[in-house]
Amino acid sequence: MTPPSTSARHVTKGRFAYAALRDAIIRCELPPGERLVIDDLARRFDVSIIPVREALRLLESEGLVVSVAHTGTKVAPVSRQLIVEVFALLEGLESVSARAAAGLATPGDLRALEGLVRRMDTALSAGRPGVWAQLNTEFHLSIGTLSGMPMVNQMLRRALDHWDRVRRYFFNGVFTRRAERAQGEHHRMLSQLRARDEAGIEEMMRVHNRSALQAYLDYLDAGEGRRQ
Repeated sequence: MTPPSTSARHVTKGRFAYAALRDAIIRCELPPGERLVIDDLARRFDVSIIPVREALRLLESEGLVVSVAHTGTKVAPVSRQLIVEVFALLEGLESVSARAAAGLATPGDLRALEGLVRRMDTALSAGRPGVWAQLNTEFHLSIGTLSGMPMVNQMLRRALDHWDRVRRYFFNGVFTRRAERAQGEHHRMLSQLRARDEAGIEEMMRVHNRSALQAYLDYLDAGEGRRQ
């Protein structure tokens, strides 16, 4: 077998470093504010410093890392402004995609969503909020996919990744407290999709995201904005 070219190996390692770093940041394994030392990251992921540098540039363009003068590169903080921006994006993208999905969803699509919601109910009843959170992301992405809008769906995936980092950071303080209410809103969304109520689900998505945002802001305003 002909060995891969140097550039092919480099691209592969660059993609690996980017994906691994991005996943660690979203999962808060590399927490907000942590300094990112290129040599340490290269050893951690068993690559050279070049793909790590490229990965950090990409992650900075996504707002997941920041460069600080005289300090270096750090994982971006989970700030109040970030939370407001994430939910503003989600509200806009999801209200558009949900309205479109209500007009396009097939009976098979609706059955798949019903199955997801049942699994979410089971996860909550069993006291497994982490599982519920994963299914929650799948539920929202499924609606985005049903919109038939690939660009909107791509942006939604990116916004949900940022939300995933926020919810992990404030998991006990906000997320677990709000899950029951959010699940009730998911049931209403499902009913609106069945009824092809485009205006109703568009408004429900706005309510859903605004109530989630308010829960985070209330938590911060109460002086509890620290990782649990």
